[in-house]
Amino acid sequence: MPAISRAEVARVAALARISLADDELDHFASQLDSIVEAVRTVSEAAGGDVPATSHPIPLANVFRPDVVHPSLSVEEALQSAPAREADQFKVPQILGEEP
Repeated sequence: MPAISRAEVARVAALARISLADDELDHFASQLDSIVEAVRTVSEAAGGDVPATSHPIPLANVFRPDVVHPSLSVEEALQSAPAREADQFKVPQILGEEP
């Protein structure tokens, strides 16, 4: 007996407002049944002693440590700026908004 019936596919398609032809209902019911069977097989292979995981390969953080290093002073950073206002870069307004 299939896990997903043709009627269930038709019901889900109707809820999603998708029009399916009769041959499409049979086709998708068969495909969904194969998916359910594959999930069942995987579930049987992964017994209760297998810990849940979100990724099959262990991941490691590849970022460097966040260490503060000396950087440019405000004057050094702004020395080549075409325009400045106080201690900030001044750029043309692009959205036409009033400040």
